[in-house]
Amino acid sequence: MDDEMEGGNLGPYQERPRTFPSMKSKAYAPWIFRVLVRINSRILLMLLLVCFGAIFYIGASTSPILVFVFSVCIISFFVSIYLTKWVLAKDEGPPEMSEISDAIRDGAEGFFRTQYGTISKMALLLGLAILGIYLFRNITPQQESSGLGRVTSAYITVAAFLFGALCSGVAGYVGMWVSVRANVRVSSAARRSAREALQIAVRAGGFSALVVVGMAVMGVAILYAILYVWFGVDSTGTMKATDLPLLLVGYGFGASFVALFAQLGGGIFTKAADVGADLVGKVEQGIPEDDPRNPAVIADLVGDNVGDCAARGADLFESIAAEIISAMILGGTMAQRCKIEDPSGFILFPLVVHSFDLVISSVGIFSIRNKRDSGVIGTIEDPMKTLEKGYSVTIFLAVLTFGLSTRWLLYTEQAPTAWLNFALCGLVGIVTAYVFVWISKYYTDYKYEPVRTLALASSTGHGTNIIAGVSLGLESTALPVLVISLAIVSAFWLGRTSGLTDEAGNPTGGLFGTAVATMGMLSTAAYVLTMDMFGPIADNAGGIVEMSQQPESVREITDVLDAVGNTTKATTKGFAIGSAALASFLLFSAYMDEVAAFAQEPFKQVDIAIPEVFVGGLLGSMLIFLFSAWACAAVGRTAQEVVNEVRRQFIERPGIMDYKEKPDYGRCVSIVASASLKEMIKPGALAIISPTVAGVIFRILGYYTGHPLLGAKVVASMLMFATVSGILMALFLNTAGGAWDNAKKYIETGALGGKGSDTHKAAVTGDTVGDPFKDTAGPSLHVLIKMLATITLVMAPIFL
Repeated sequence: MDDEMEGGNLGPYQERPRTFPSMKSKAYAPWIFRVLVRINSRILLMLLLVCFGAIFYIGASTSPILVFVFSVCIISFFVSIYLTKWVLAKDEGPPEMSEISDAIRDGAEGFFRTQYGTISKMALLLGLAILGIYLFRNITPQQESSGLGRVTSAYITVAAFLFGALCSGVAGYVGMWVSVRANVRVSSAARRSAREALQIAVRAGGFSALVVVGMAVMGVAILYAILYVWFGVDSTGTMKATDLPLLLVGYGFGASFVALFAQLGGGIFTKAADVGADLVGKVEQGIPEDDPRNPAVIADLVGDNVGDCAARGADLFESIAAEIISAMILGGTMAQRCKIEDPSGFILFPLVVHSFDLVISSVGIFSIRNKRDSGVIGTIEDPMKTLEKGYSVTIFLAVLTFGLSTRWLLYTEQAPTAWLNFALCGLVGIVTAYVFVWISKYYTDYKYEPVRTLALASSTGHGTNIIAGVSLGLESTALPVLVISLAIVSAFWLGRTSGLTDEAGNPTGGLFGTAVATMGMLSTAAYVLTMDMFGPIADNAGGIVEMSQQPESVREITDVLDAVGNTTKATTKGFAIGSAALASFLLFSAYMDEVAAFAQEPFKQVDIAIPEVFVGGLLGSMLIFLFSAWACAAVGRTAQEVVNEVRRQFIERPGIMDYKEKPDYGRCVSIVASASLKEMIKPGALAIISPTVAGVIFRILGYYTGHPLLGAKVVASMLMFATVSGILMALFLNTAGGAWDNAKKYIETGALGGKGSDTHKAAVTGDTVGDPFKDTAGPSLHVLIKMLATITLVMAPIFL
């Protein structure tokens, strides 16, 4: 890949060139797309019809609910195809814009190919390890009575793991594919109208969001239906429907595995390039952001796509997959305890909620329409207000469809009003999502006091900027924790008082109530991902405008969109952390149920007064801090290489500053690409190995001390403490980083001395400190939290 990056013919650098030197290398597309393109269109249509027919057949053989789910998902795929055609039909602008876009696309696709090649090899090795573990592990009495042996269980888990990893990788590719093609079209539209540029960026993000959410739902639904038909579920002497969701855990683990390494590798790439470009370009040389004279500028723009788009697509995919599977497990467990005659509604409810998510988010995306405006910033509507209107439409429809879904699927004669309680649980989740978005916006948008106070602190120097940013990040953890605590307790008690009881008359709906609240929080996930994808697309568009040297009025439009994109990225990260907290709570509960099933004894509490269990908690908290440290250090080390390279080029090629010599863009891309692939291994391996090693060591210790469940208890404590510490750390890192970034943007609007002032240089320092916080360590943490939960579910039998 290094040769591809450095092999382009850049040509002489003319005085104020209007064209960008070509870095075009051979076009790349995954092999499966190359194969599909070569197939005759009629044959391809027939194959699609056969696939759809098979999907609907197994869906109809399982439940009419799955027919509805498959129908909505397939329609949403067609909607996403329409959005793609609409975006790609827009013009790419003058040649200099398309040449820059080509360079960004080639760099992003080259890194994606190498990164995911590395991840796929690690996934295959881990799959073999899981197969070996499952071939020698115990199985539950329920599985044994249903005819599910060790070998079958092992192959199902590994197949689900690899399928989840594959789907997560495709979700990441889809996120990157659209962003590297939409960026230049947004740049071109900004020459005409700010509203048109906004609409293109939103619809491009919408395409990715609909595909990612649709794939997550379809993947789980197809796996469930195949296993249902294969095992002949609910026939005499066979497996029960309530036992099936546990077999899907491998799918969630595979998705989490890929998402973690995608987030780490992409985050290291994008932030190392960004830090290197800013420190030398802005601070030392005093040139603008995305200036074509900066040798690291292409690496920075490539990083936006591999770090913010590809990684975030995989991230949201695994969030939805983990939440669906954990809610299905808890729904099935509750239905079994309550002796509900037809448990399919409680098991398949999460799939229906996210199917409606595709519908309502599509409405929200299409509600953002192009209105005629003059293209001057002062005369157009605030882009953030436009996005919020679309979000408000989506929220309103989410409340209606959630109530409809609960009445349809959660009504039972045993407790006729239970569906209403669960609808209120969903409302708690929806409100929690909205409040999380608002809190994140308050702490990261420069229209509000916190960011403006941070910007003011920059006027007294670099040190006070750092102090103010750290204090802002620490303070920002308080409100989200209060909100998430209130949501968990409220949803638990609404579920507990739903009227559903077990044979002994004990209330059983509490945990499922929190599951429903989590579904409510993620019921607008497709629109939230749309807003998230909007950010890097707008950022890339601004870079293309700057590098192609468009008029200042065009750059003003992309600057406003970029600033809004920073806020939407920060708000969606807050949303992701909140959903991760709820989903991890569900996965933790599912882990305790699974341990109880394997151990054949109750496992409802974890006593941290036991020394070994308390040590497990300490290890969990330590894991979060060590992981964050290694992630930030990886960015720092790689950024140092970029800084040295950029300085070297400015020294050895003094004509760069006068546009008389060309920067070697490919060299910086090569540096961050190779370094990020190497640096992502250590923190990722730490996350995978730690809970397994701790569980096995304490299991052996428990065996010799007469405590057979000690390994499971220590892992439960480790997971619990890691979740709590990880949520707080992620909130701090994401908010502080976003606030530092927008404090710099606020100063660049002309406030407090504007660009080039000492205040601005201090703000740039804060921004570079915050870069690995908000785009590497922070996003990786909420993926880590959920991956720890899924890996403990998969590995639970070896802790006993």
